[in-house]
Amino acid sequence: MLNQSVSWRQKGAILACGLLSFVGILVETSMNVTFPTLMQDFHVSLATVQWLTTAYLLVVTIVMSTTAYVLERFPPRKLFGLAVSLCLLGGLGCAFAPSFLWLLIGRLMQAVATGISTPLMFQLIFATIPRQKLGLYTGFASVIVSLAPALGPTYGGILTSWWSWRGIFWGIMPLLVIIAVLGLWAIHGQAQGIHAQRFDFIGVALLALVFTSIVLGFDAAGVHGWLSVRFGVWVLVVIALIALLVEYAKHSTRQIFDYSILKQSLLTKRLVNYFGLQFINIGLAFTLPLLAQNGLGAGAFAAGLMLLPGALIGAVVAPIAGRMYDQHGANGVLLFSAGTAIVAMLGFIVWHQSLTVFTIAGLFIILRLAFNSGFGVALSDASKQVSGPQKADQNALFSMMQQYAGALGTSVMAAVIANLQRDNAPKLATINGAGFDFIVLLGVAGLILLATIKAMKQE
Repeated sequence: MLNQSVSWRQKGAILACGLLSFVGILVETSMNVTFPTLMQDFHVSLATVQWLTTAYLLVVTIVMSTTAYVLERFPPRKLFGLAVSLCLLGGLGCAFAPSFLWLLIGRLMQAVATGISTPLMFQLIFATIPRQKLGLYTGFASVIVSLAPALGPTYGGILTSWWSWRGIFWGIMPLLVIIAVLGLWAIHGQAQGIHAQRFDFIGVALLALVFTSIVLGFDAAGVHGWLSVRFGVWVLVVIALIALLVEYAKHSTRQIFDYSILKQSLLTKRLVNYFGLQFINIGLAFTLPLLAQNGLGAGAFAAGLMLLPGALIGAVVAPIAGRMYDQHGANGVLLFSAGTAIVAMLGFIVWHQSLTVFTIAGLFIILRLAFNSGFGVALSDASKQVSGPQKADQNALFSMMQQYAGALGTSVMAAVIANLQRDNAPKLATINGAGFDFIVLLGVAGLILLATIKAMKQE
């Protein structure tokens, strides 16, 4: 049960922001099962259609990079109103989209909405929830957000099979109206500080260029090959931009958020957990439906439904893990999360040539146990490493990196498969590409375990 000392209006405010984030992420992962259909309808390649996910997550990431500033300058109710309006308009634009470009524009409008609503939700939690209940509430918030990537393929698969991919957008309209009413009733309060520094346009632009260039580099690898000149050029561009961003952050008097929080070793290690788990989560949400349809010959309905058991079981795990964290600390929970992620990825690698819809569903359950047990706990423990104004910076940083983990995960997974499709039949390329994707994700799980062990030695 939620802490009764927290008012129903506060709970409603958190729920409204969470549900708006849920809708944005639900639609994002719903689109993954529609990719084969969209490729036929709009006559585009996999390298092009994957930008529906990658570009969406990039825009969310860039918007979230500004939230440390935005949350200080604008009242939460106005921010929520803007977000829900953009989500509605973008959804209508996608539902009527006559071309792939218009579909992408609608999704980018919804990306701005998600980029506002997710950090707003966590900021409401960090600002209003008692410290001793922080893990529990963050666990429930993580359920709202993290359930969407797993439910999305099921939702998209059902509507695409029984109706049309456009039904994905019509289906969310009634929920968005309810969310708007709830949020406008529940969300109140003032901006955190009227004396916030001027907006750092240069810092945001540099960060956006770095993030976009990394994704474009992997896109070039998928289209032209890992040894191509274009991929090599993008690597050099990324290195140069990162160096420029670092130098700017060292000498600028204005920053999009306080980079000094990264000097806190434990916070940085929790960020590795948080980023890595989301990279695996969104990477699999992209790869598995594609493998089921193009590799195993399953329909959109089956490809989406196979992820549902893991989503439901994971939803139960998150608040339990949050309560365990409140009572016993982070180390045990995060060690279980990292170890379970490795077990799941080893299973995908060992059996990837003989996977079925049912074995994928079983392994995905194990993966969701790993994700939901560690995702919210990593965020909660990181938030305790900072205080005062730095909480907004930590919230912005983690929210931003959560979304970029998804963008990067999707881009890397798509690049591996698209690269193999240049010289192989689509079915064989998808199966073999998925196998390489699983190896990459196992490496990420290993990094999560390493960060967890180092954090345990530090405490």
